[in-house]
Amino acid sequence: MNKVVLISDSFKHSLSSIEICSVMENAVLSVYPNCKVIKIPVSDGGEGLSDCFLSIFKGQKQSVITVDPFGNGITSTYALLDDGTAVIELAASCGLRLVRQKLDPSTASTFGFGKVIRHAIEAGAKKIILGVGDSATNDAGTGLASALGVRFYDQNGNQFVPNGGTLGKIADISISDIIKGIDKIAFSTLCDVKNPLYGTNGAAYVFGRQKGADNEMIAMLDRNLRSYSHFLKNKYGFSTEYEGAGAAGGTTIATKLFLNSQIKRGINTVLEMVDFASVIKNADVVFTGEGRLDKQSFQGKVIDGIANYTAEAMIPLIALVGQISGIKATDYPKGLTAVYPILDVIVDLDQAIKDTAINMMNTMIRICKDWDKAPCQ
Repeated sequence: MNKVVLISDSFKHSLSSIEICSVMENAVLSVYPNCKVIKIPVSDGGEGLSDCFLSIFKGQKQSVITVDPFGNGITSTYALLDDGTAVIELAASCGLRLVRQKLDPSTASTFGFGKVIRHAIEAGAKKIILGVGDSATNDAGTGLASALGVRFYDQNGNQFVPNGGTLGKIADISISDIIKGIDKIAFSTLCDVKNPLYGTNGAAYVFGRQKGADNEMIAMLDRNLRSYSHFLKNKYGFSTEYEGAGAAGGTTIATKLFLNSQIKRGINTVLEMVDFASVIKNADVVFTGEGRLDKQSFQGKVIDGIANYTAEAMIPLIALVGQISGIKATDYPKGLTAVYPILDVIVDLDQAIKDTAINMMNTMIRICKDWDKAPCQ
């Protein structure tokens, strides 16, 4: 091997994408010490997005005092790149990992996420990239909007900050107090799901349970999302019928409606920004990784996005994964050459998570040692 490109997502609850790429690099160099290794840690919009951008582009991490989904004070961070682009991930203020002991999407709010966005605006950001993965919320981004000055009213004219349990009470909206200068900023919202806002494939039914909702709450959350959607359509002519409307409990509704944000695939945005087509030129192989490989992995997520490029360039793409679920080789997208599970034997989840680094290292070394014997071409 003369040139290798390493571009991996994180392994949830285990290693970040930056850590995964470092393990891969150590493995490659242990077998091919003179190999040129290019590392690109990536995220499709969830946890670790800002760190990934800072590892690729020049910038500084900014600290912000904000609140978690239930109003408790926390310190969050975002990346402010040297070109004036702010990269803000919802997970750092409203993510599931912050509230594991108290999951309740009926009262959780994206208000804290809005406070971080406000800080970036006031800091002079010229462009803002929002990652909305791994949320604990289901408020259609109304908390976010409230933090930026949008006012919501019920049928009696009382102002309130809606949440998943009260979306259906919204009777009027005012943007007269929205933060000044927001219309001068170019917003992009990165998400990795295509789900609609409501219905059996919507935000509540598909993602509500992992956020702590039971069957009764899921049905209620879905009704409220449906009610809010109809309200926006009837009063303001805003349609929620677009791909990804259900991401992060409907947060993209707020970013699209109030911030005029473009909704984009997270991995595609990163690949375009790093000019990935040029990066992989003359590479012997591209390695990627994902904790769980399933059918969703091929629906606009990290591996799917990378495979589009490797297929065009006719460069082998090898994926190392924690587990494979419900798919076979015939399901792989064009451009994905081979998949290697990093576990040789079945172990319990806690042990697998604990041993991710060593299992990744051993698998990478084995592939590299066999490369000259039977390269994937």
